[in-house]
This record gives sequence, structure tokens and C-alpha cells, in this order.
Amino acid sequence: MGKTFLVVAEARGGKLRQVSFEALRAAQLSAADGDVINALLIGGTGSKALAGELAAFGADSIYTVEDSALESYNSEAYLSALLAVTDIVGPGAIYFGHTAVGRDLAPLAAAKLAAGQLSDVTAIARSGNNVQFTRPLYAGKAVEKKAFTDPDGTWVVTIRPNNIAALEPDASRQAPVIDVAYPAPSLRSIIREVVKKTSGTIDLAEAKIVVSGGRGVRSADGFQPLEELAAVLGGAVGASRGACDAGYCEYAMQIGQTGKVVTPEIYIACGISGAIQHLAGMSSSRVIIAINKDAEAPIFKVADYGIVGDLFEVVPLLTEEFHQLLK
Repeated sequence: MGKTFLVVAEARGGKLRQVSFEALRAAQLSAADGDVINALLIGGTGSKALAGELAAFGADSIYTVEDSALESYNSEAYLSALLAVTDIVGPGAIYFGHTAVGRDLAPLAAAKLAAGQLSDVTAIARSGNNVQFTRPLYAGKAVEKKAFTDPDGTWVVTIRPNNIAALEPDASRQAPVIDVAYPAPSLRSIIREVVKKTSGTIDLAEAKIVVSGGRGVRSADGFQPLEELAAVLGGAVGASRGACDAGYCEYAMQIGQTGKVVTPEIYIACGISGAIQHLAGMSSSRVIIAINKDAEAPIFKVADYGIVGDLFEVVPLLTEEFHQLLK
């Protein structure tokens, strides 16, 4: 009998996050002939409407747990919903996105199921019965290749966004949708309201283009030209810890060892010196462009392209040029 995979999809703002489709692809890369790849949607009332997209990206069946109590993420509530589905499916592997939700829920599930766990996986290769997982170490300075010692045991894996490309969707593909009753647990905490402090609709972890600012922006207003450039490029705005510590922006925008890890196609660093803590969060970007007045700034050592100049002069020029090219 083949292995059963369960991919925990994640939605935000009524839309499935791209990492959900990437996690489905990760499961496909891990699977052998005869293995089954199912998906799970946990959310508030109406979230089941997103199930068709998961079928288009390769899910064989989609399990849904809907309840008004699941509108916002709560670790106890989501774990209860997940375990209700694992009792039915009996998965040999559970895949999550390496997001705030995945990083919290995956170890809880692994502990409850006595499963092995690998986090922050960036590549998967299968050879015969062996599945090899690649993940970064030491703030991206090295990588390790790991495999589960018991291939027949239960795996729990989280997938770093923007590293494993999802398949092209097949709109004609269909899959059964199975509703599972929500076994409401006794919650120790209840979320009454979620207040978003950051603007924009593109998640930093999934953005294809990131425009980031450091202490060189000099003030909160200094982020305005970066936001204008990001808007033209369809990207997201991030920041170094120095900019956050200085009060120029919210910590939700922080990229680095103690912030978010991003792997966009293009990373534009504006007024960022390039401290090792910041490089840990963005050095895996495919193309790095640095803008800094200091020609000796460490950021230029990792940049593919560098512009020595005042960001307040360079960034508006780039914005205008891209606006002309992309309109």
C-alpha cells in the first residue's frame, strides 16, 4: 500500500497562499507511484469554496474543516481540526508551508503524532525509495541534505516559500471534497480581533520582488519612495532590523536572522549596509541589487548589481524608468 500525503493549505484574505501550491508540489516530488496526495483546508465558514484550486494543482482529495471559530488562526483550534482529519486519513506525511502558521502548527502535530520533522525545506529529490530533503544551515551559509530514518514512519515537513515551483494548474482536474466536523476543544485563549499593522496585499515571504530599506532611509517618510518603487514592480516592502529599531517602520517588515527569511527573484536593498544578521534573511534571493552611498558597504559583496549613490536620488529615477517600461 502506498504512502498517503496530507498537505495543509493556508488561506489569507479569502485566497489560497502560493506556498500551499508549492507544498503540494513538494509532496508530489516526494511521492512514489501509487501514493496518494490529499489536501486539507481549515478555516471559517465558506473556506471550502477554495477547494477547486487545490484540485487543479494536483490534490487527489480535499478535506475541509469549517467553523466560525477557525476564521483566525489559533494553535489549539487548528491542531484539533488537523488531528480530526489525520484520524480519518492516517497520513504517512504531512506538509506545511514554512510560514508563521506552519512553523507553529507543524511541531505541535509532530509531537502529537510521534512523527519526525524537517523544517524549512528548499528542495526535494527522490531516487528509488529514498527521499532527500535539502534545507539551509547557519543563516544560509551552508545546506544539509537529510532523509527520514524510517521511510515508513510519519513525516512532518515545512516548505520554504518561493523555492519549490508549483505545477501549472489544470482547471479541468477535479477531486472529491470531504467535510469533516470540527471537534471544538476547550480553548485557553480566544482571538477577538486581528489588527493589521502593515499595508499592502503582498506577503513578504512570498513576494517575487522585495524592495527593502535600512537606516539609510533616515525616517518613516524615507520609506515612501521605496513603497512607490515596489508598487510599480508589483513587489513588497521590507526593512532591516536597524530601520525597525530606529522606529522607521513596523517590526512585521523586518528581514533577517531575527525577522523574516525571503527568497524573491529580485531583492533591492536601499540604504542597507549589509550586516550578517540581515544577509541571513535575504542572501538566497536570485538577484540582489544594492543601492548605498558607501562604496565599501558589505552589501556590495553579495550583490549581483550595485549602485553607489543616494537612494533618494536613485530610487525615484528607477521608479520612473520602470513605470515607462512596464506601462
